[in-house]
Amino acid sequence: MEGTLNNSQEWRSTLADFGSINSVPYSAHTEATENRGISDVRRTFCLFVTFDLLFITLLWIIELNANGGIKDQLTKEVIDYDFHTSLFDVFVLALFRFTVLTLAYALYRLRHWGAVAITTLITSAILIAKVIITELLSQGVFGYLIPIISFILAWIETWFLDFKVLPKEAENNNRLLPAGGVTERAPLIHPRTFSEGQFYSPPESIADSDQTVEEPEEKRVREKPAD
Repeated sequence: MEGTLNNSQEWRSTLADFGSINSVPYSAHTEATENRGISDVRRTFCLFVTFDLLFITLLWIIELNANGGIKDQLTKEVIDYDFHTSLFDVFVLALFRFTVLTLAYALYRLRHWGAVAITTLITSAILIAKVIITELLSQGVFGYLIPIISFILAWIETWFLDFKVLPKEAENNNRLLPAGGVTERAPLIHPRTFSEGQFYSPPESIADSDQTVEEPEEKRVREKPAD
């Protein structure tokens, strides 16, 4: 009986060891996944969004300076804003894209293309309407260069997020999860081998067998008639 209890206790301790082995890698993997910072490809995307704003701002400042001075042109395009002649709204669109995309994909770390789709749709609609309705082509090279560059940059941001950032991050997550799963389930798939001594018959059974062997002999001694 004691041998049976010892075997059951050993099995319980073995299962407890398996549970402790499994829980450590899983918790460590979960904490590592949650504490990971922004990915490299997402950081590149945010840098490109920043480049978009700075490049459009630079082109707009050059356009202001080329048309008679920054101070006078700022008064004309910002204070006396006119949709048909001003390029200030192109700069506002770049600032709008920068604000929305950095908040969505850098601060809140969204894993969906919804935010960049909205910014690209609004940018494309306003720029197409501006080129069709207004008289920007009569203002020289910057009149059509700045809207075209802004349009291209907006669509590059959409392409980069949808075809580079989101698939790459999904691939990295899928690569980490199987690695954690193997470490968790390996002890259960390949349990440790037990020594043959754990499967010996308990000592009580041997004692009982000795008693059963000796009983007939003692019985014969007791039944032997006295001389």
